[in-house]
Amino acid sequence: MSQLIAAPSPNHDERTLPISMLVLHYTGMETGAAALERLTESAAKVSAHYLVEEDGRVFQLVEDDRRAWHAGVSAWNGISNVNSASIGIEIVNGGHDYGLPAYPDVQINALIPLCKRLIRRFDIRPQNIVGHSDIAPDRKDDPGERFPWAGLAAAGIGLWPGEGNGDRRILFGPDDRDRGVALLQRGLAGIGYCIEIDGVMSPLSVNVVQAFQRRYRPDQIDGHVDMETFDLVGRLAQQL
Repeated sequence: MSQLIAAPSPNHDERTLPISMLVLHYTGMETGAAALERLTESAAKVSAHYLVEEDGRVFQLVEDDRRAWHAGVSAWNGISNVNSASIGIEIVNGGHDYGLPAYPDVQINALIPLCKRLIRRFDIRPQNIVGHSDIAPDRKDDPGERFPWAGLAAAGIGLWPGEGNGDRRILFGPDDRDRGVALLQRGLAGIGYCIEIDGVMSPLSVNVVQAFQRRYRPDQIDGHVDMETFDLVGRLAQQL
C-alpha cells in the first residue's frame, strides 16, 4: 500500500472496546486540504484514523489504538459506542453538497490495500465493514450511492448480495403494518442495522431501508420495500 503520510490530529482519546469495525466516510468538503485542516483542528473536535486523497495519498491522523471521533451518534450490530470499536477512514469526496463526484480509480486503489491491512490486523468480519450511512441512517448518507461497494467486495472487503432481480413492485411503504415488515426488520437487524422489530414501517425503518438501498441498490433510493429490496435483504442475511 501507499506510504502513510503523518498528519497528527489532537482529536482522540482512549478506547473502551476492542476494534471490530471499519467505518468508511466521505469528507463532504470542497477540497481534501480543507478536510484535512478540519480533521486536525482541535476546535473542530472531529477526526478519523485515515484520510485517503483523490490522488491516492493516504494520511494517518490518529494511531489505530486510539479512539478517533468520526462516527457520532450511531449503532451497529449491538454496538452503540462505534468510535471505540472502529477504525474510521475519511475518503476525500465533495459528497452530496458538491454533486457527489465519482471516486477516482487511483483513490479506490489506495483505499483497498489500506482496508485489507486493517482487516488482517484486527480480524474484522466482512459484516462489520460499513458506511457512515449504515450506522447512522437517520443522519448520514455517506459515502453515498456512487461509492463502489461491489468493487470492494470483489476485492474481499465487505459483503455483496449480487445484482438485484429488477422487481420493483412495492410491498411496504411508510406507516405500513404487516408481519412481512417484521420479517424484513429481522433480516436488516441480522445484517447489523439498528432497527426495532415491530412490524411497522416507522420513519426510522424507512431510513434504514434507504441506507440499505443506498449501499446495495443505489439506482433507486426511495425507502419503499419492493420485491427487489426484500430479496436483496434475504440474500445478504444468508451470507452471515
